[in-house]
Amino acid sequence: MIRNLIFDIDGTLLDSVDLHAAAWAEAFREFGIEADEAHIRGQIGKGGDQLMPVFVPKERLARDGEAIETFRSTLFKEKYLQRVRPFRGVRALFERLKAEGHVLALASSGKAEEVERYQEIAGIRDLVDVATNSDEADRSKPHPDIFEAALDKLGRPARGQSVVIGDSPYDAEAAVKAGLPVIGVLCGGFPEALLGEAGCTAIYRDPQDLLDGYDSSILRRGVP
Repeated sequence: MIRNLIFDIDGTLLDSVDLHAAAWAEAFREFGIEADEAHIRGQIGKGGDQLMPVFVPKERLARDGEAIETFRSTLFKEKYLQRVRPFRGVRALFERLKAEGHVLALASSGKAEEVERYQEIAGIRDLVDVATNSDEADRSKPHPDIFEAALDKLGRPARGQSVVIGDSPYDAEAAVKAGLPVIGVLCGGFPEALLGEAGCTAIYRDPQDLLDGYDSSILRRGVP
């Protein structure tokens, strides 16, 4: 059995990807930057340090990047956060995983206060053993820094004892770079083929589907 399970949050546990895309689009408009919301959505899963360069010219980013990110963060908290909901089965999945003896970690590109609030929304605060946030990573996904930080907090477990669960190809790419197997979920809206190409060893619809399939999953069987 794999002991340590490292979960992404946005799009994996919480239905928040569309809301993040809308907040970024609104923030860019505030600064006179036009960006297609569907294009932005395809970049959600990265932190602002990796997302903004896709839409903001280098010179503008150096001048206004921090202000754009601050505006977006405040906007999301004040306008969009109240609409975030957990996907089906999140609490039940975490309860089952704890009962089976797993150690549960969160690895998010969000800020510390966002990660705290997300645990409340998902109803899993009492079940989480370790949580990391953007302050603990120099670079966000698809770089492996946030998963490396989670592994540090988990005591650097032996290879084969940990797995990542995420919804985006950026989660998968970062996990592979950190030497971790990754399970994908489709609830974040990324195509199954894209998750497979990025390195997911198994793919489920959502947390409830992973719970339903736990007994035959690599979480119980281990990675081949």
